[in-house]
Amino acid sequence: MDFETIHTEQSGSVLRVTLNRPELRNAMSLRMVAELRAALTGAESDATVRVLLLRGAGGHFCAGADLKDMAGARMRAMQGAALAGEGGTAVDAIAQANQQFGELCVAYANTPLAVVVVLEGSVMGGGLGLACVADVALAGESALFRLPETALGMVPAQIAPFLVERLGYSQAKRLAVTGGRITASQALAIGLVHAVHAADQIGAALDAVLADILACAPGAIAATKSLIAKARLTPPADLVPQAALVFSRAAQGAEGLEGVTAFIQKRKPNWAMP
Repeated sequence: MDFETIHTEQSGSVLRVTLNRPELRNAMSLRMVAELRAALTGAESDATVRVLLLRGAGGHFCAGADLKDMAGARMRAMQGAALAGEGGTAVDAIAQANQQFGELCVAYANTPLAVVVVLEGSVMGGGLGLACVADVALAGESALFRLPETALGMVPAQIAPFLVERLGYSQAKRLAVTGGRITASQALAIGLVHAVHAADQIGAALDAVLADILACAPGAIAATKSLIAKARLTPPADLVPQAALVFSRAAQGAEGLEGVTAFIQKRKPNWAMP
């Protein structure tokens, strides 16, 4: 697909998605939100894609929302209010835009594909939200994380649930009420990212992570992600019967048979795409 704000390139089973507005440190516009959603939809419908890799162009991941784009949404909201005063129906364009971003985060969080993110330079607002929904988050030493919404008189509305999920209640609240500003090493310490690497080492680290993911069965990854998501909100005892069924389906399925056979034959498994 042809995109204006992102660039996509498939390498084997990995779809590399680059946020591509480097002149604005990849600030997220409504168009970028729509294009990121379209890229995910396309990847999920392509049986050859197993991993989605997110990265930013120009040495930055994402500087948060495009404030000029937000101002345009505010103008549309004012025009909608004026229309309502004339007997029409007001459309809250700001709420709509914010909801679209939230739906994007939910879609990336719930995808059966593995999601890996490489974080460098500015990682702010919505960019920090995308970092929280990734399965694996690698940071360069240059990464600077910021949750600036409260310092701008706004609320990290769609990001908040994912912050709590990734960091826990205490750390999420601390970042929110201080307009959180943390370095890559501090992000590692609180569990926001999974590893931090020097600029000349992050490429090799990424290759190792991708190799590890691709060595696992795609169907098993999807089923495991779904089960783990349910485990966040369900007491372990309540999941026992469902987990047993998930395990049985995997063990008796094509991937389970291939995995066990490959182990016995001392060879690498040959995973067929689901």
